[in-house]
Amino acid sequence: MSASATPVEHPAFDRFVATIAALRAPDGCPWDQEQTHLSIAPNMIEEAYEAVDAIESDDVAHLREELGDVLLQVVLQSQIAADAGEFTIDDVCAEVDAKIVRRHPHVFGEAQGGSANEVIALWDQIKLTEKEVAGNSAGPERLLDGVPTGLPALTQAQKISRKAAAVGFEWETVDGAWGKVAEEVAELKEAYAAAPQDERGRVLHDAPEAAHVEEELGDALFSLVNVARKMGLNAENALRGACRKFRARWAAMEDAALEAGEPLEKMDAQQREALWQAAKRTESAAR
Repeated sequence: MSASATPVEHPAFDRFVATIAALRAPDGCPWDQEQTHLSIAPNMIEEAYEAVDAIESDDVAHLREELGDVLLQVVLQSQIAADAGEFTIDDVCAEVDAKIVRRHPHVFGEAQGGSANEVIALWDQIKLTEKEVAGNSAGPERLLDGVPTGLPALTQAQKISRKAAAVGFEWETVDGAWGKVAEEVAELKEAYAAAPQDERGRVLHDAPEAAHVEEELGDALFSLVNVARKMGLNAENALRGACRKFRARWAAMEDAALEAGEPLEKMDAQQREALWQAAKRTESAAR
């Protein structure tokens, strides 16, 4: 075990747990006393996204703060559970520790995991074994039951795809996954061509065909997520990166338009395209 991995005491964590317990105590904070698992559930999502934003912004100080806010949600949810006699923060830590040890036999056991991809495959197989054990003792569980429906759609699609691949529902090569993309895009184009559209080419939402076009669009997106997974990439991260890139380019366009004294919305398509290309060149030069 390396020096950095040597266990140490965590008095600050213990103080924090005690602080949250005090807030929930009879003489504590009325707001904290009233909270339930459900009432503060949205905060978990919000704080997690803010932490991710700090990571993507490479803002270490902000990340430290946001991780604290995420930890607050974990400890507060655990204290609510402790007050109800459900479980404690120690139960949470013990369970996740046991799970991590169990799912890393290449570190804590005799299994071999030479590369990150091999570790992921091993992880998926272990989770399938865990599911089988749970099914034997608590009734059958479907393969995809563990994928939360509240996840962002791209993340959910990649998790679904990965779980299906773990049991052999998979293309042998990336080319096979690309073939599915081509098939789904062709079906999307066919559905779109058959749907009534307005003068700008938008599908009329009150038309019966609109639902079919949307369905085919979903299939095309899902098939592209499969390509990302097959390539070892994360579709959610890729799209978030594309959004950041577009925002940066758009901001550069707005700055250039402001400097030229003409708002973007008053420029013609050729002028806006010129600004877009200039933003791309500036971006490339900065790499």
